[in-house]
Amino acid sequence: MSAWKKICQVTDIPVLGSRRVSRAQGMDVALFRNNEEGIFALLDRCPHRGGPLSQGIVFGTSVACPLHNWTIGLTDGCAKSPDEGCTQKFSVRVIEGAVYLDATELATLALEARAEVAGPAGKKLTSA
Repeated sequence: MSAWKKICQVTDIPVLGSRRVSRAQGMDVALFRNNEEGIFALLDRCPHRGGPLSQGIVFGTSVACPLHNWTIGLTDGCAKSPDEGCTQKFSVRVIEGAVYLDATELATLALEARAEVAGPAGKKLTSA
């Protein structure tokens, strides 16, 4: 049986927007709210180049990655065709206006995922 962790109120997430949830280990989880009051949770990492999905544009049950405009399904975390790949999805419950995430999933899923570092800062230098 899962333990559910209260994260926030639905109203804390803007309509057609998102909020990030920090975890003790691993990358943040992005909470999304669409214009039909749907609440969704995905790892805050696009499967293409690791873009921050929390900074994307929410439409219907999808989010557009801010880096390369890939469309990621909020219900399953998967890229829409012709693109391929998925990001981790997290279970969400809404009870009396409060948003809950599965505590076990938060502590165990996608801990190995890392954010991409773009540009020259992502390259390692060696001393001569």
